[in-house]
Amino acid sequence: MYKISKQFAFSASHQLFGLGEDHPCARLHGHNYVVTVHLKAEKLDNTGFVKDYRALSMVKEYIDNHLDHRHLNDVISGNPTAENIAYYLFSIFKSDIPELYAVEVSETPKTSAIYDSGC
Repeated sequence: MYKISKQFAFSASHQLFGLGEDHPCARLHGHNYVVTVHLKAEKLDNTGFVKDYRALSMVKEYIDNHLDHRHLNDVISGNPTAENIAYYLFSIFKSDIPELYAVEVSETPKTSAIYDSGC
């Protein structure tokens, strides 16, 4: 199995609900997010790629146009946790990128959440 990944970055604010008043994530705050898309294939294409990285430009365009410098509560239904953002992005791109099997979202250099389709 061949696997590749590519990272994208954006900055956005959010506020998480259902937490105690004293929880810092209950307050309006922001992150410099890093999104990593993970692709895999059993065979390489004629060029020797799982997928040409340039073919992933749609991910960058979507992130730039819909997530960057936005308030994520206005974009994503439900609590915009890293877990929910990962699933949200996976569901947007899976049909256009069949090799996609996971999306990872990092809010800080020490934390990340991954939605893995299990395939």
